[in-house]
Amino acid sequence: MTAASSLREKLERISPTESVERVVVQHFAVPLLHALGFHDLEIRYEFETGCGQVDLAARKNEDPEDTFFNSQRNPYLLLEAKSRVVNLKEGSCYRDAVCQIESYLLGENCKSAKWGIITNANNIQLWRRHGKVVHPATANLDISSNNIEGIVRNLRDKIENYERALTICVYNNKGGVGKTTTVINLAAALATKRKKVLVVDFDSQGDLTRNLGVTPGKITLTQCLKDPKIDVHSVVQTYRLKTVRQGKQSIVSIFDIIPRDPELETLTDSQAVAYIQKGTRRLRDLIAPLRNEYDYILIDCPTQWLYFSQSGVFAADVILIPTRPSDLSSLSNAVRVITSFIPETVKSRQDGGPRALPIFFNGASSGSENTIKLANQEIDKLTKQERSLLPYFWPRFRKDNEDKSIFRIPDYAVISQANFARIPAVFRDRRVLEYYQSLASEYFIDE
Repeated sequence: MTAASSLREKLERISPTESVERVVVQHFAVPLLHALGFHDLEIRYEFETGCGQVDLAARKNEDPEDTFFNSQRNPYLLLEAKSRVVNLKEGSCYRDAVCQIESYLLGENCKSAKWGIITNANNIQLWRRHGKVVHPATANLDISSNNIEGIVRNLRDKIENYERALTICVYNNKGGVGKTTTVINLAAALATKRKKVLVVDFDSQGDLTRNLGVTPGKITLTQCLKDPKIDVHSVVQTYRLKTVRQGKQSIVSIFDIIPRDPELETLTDSQAVAYIQKGTRRLRDLIAPLRNEYDYILIDCPTQWLYFSQSGVFAADVILIPTRPSDLSSLSNAVRVITSFIPETVKSRQDGGPRALPIFFNGASSGSENTIKLANQEIDKLTKQERSLLPYFWPRFRKDNEDKSIFRIPDYAVISQANFARIPAVFRDRRVLEYYQSLASEYFIDE
């Protein structure tokens, strides 16, 4: 009997109204870890994450001198279980469980952790950790004795074939918030942290390609989108920067880029849907072969919620949403992205993603505290109308600590001026570099 088939039998023995969490842990969660390839000396109960105790933690014992059961060091997977009467399908109990697994994965003792599972033996969801980002790796799946073996195969495949890249779409359904500027400078800042980065210009206007002075090659992005037989590597180029050190000039590779081409600019949204197979799914499929070659893939797309922006959001693991504190419509449009566009995409993808990251203020000028105050008043109105928005606007806000801080990128003239030099602003001003490195550290890099 295989571990997966044994798990099916154990699942059938647990009462559908079982209210004791310990029973789910012992008779479902532990056998589940066995089915995922962990044995008893690779599993630890009530593991201290540094942010509370998670029910189970696991790691392969690759060194016979270091069994995880004894050392309790460097967990790889965390599992939080609930009783069967706890609703993990939807609602507040589900949201609380998500917050739990996220905080555990980001705990001080879990820097090596890559995966988290929440389950009550009725539902199960796999979560992935990439640096500071925790995002769904599967949908929240219904469990039955008929499908548990297939679910185990799917989870095991994802865990054993961990993808290197985190794919980020920088998007807001509002123009003038600095989406392209953010993509360029965040990519450059990540590169200064020795991360391998790919930038995808999926805005038909092509401002990113133009601002970096990149010229499309013989094989174009549009051709690649239309013809699935073309290798995506043929459209990848490298953005390089000329540097001078000790009087010697050299050329340094900064990040890779898939540039926009003139044909893409002429395509209307309706033409793109007609000419490109799989529609808005095509970009995600296109970049799939690249996900093990980069640490980060950044996608720039246009403002209007049509083919190109829908494709960028569909292709992403997470959505980074720039807003401006002086532009209240950028806040209300961020709400549309969070409450409408992303759920629409999640429903279409059916794999749990993408997930929104908290907003940040782009272009907060010095002496703008009154503007920030007004913006927070608007956020207060928005979050009172929909309490689930709080983590996306005030991620540090708690009942016992009403922290309304929002990450800010100041408004420096050098940022826009850098476009004329075809150079990311982070390489022209030390302050700009520090701010975008801070953005990278705030959201993505666990240093």
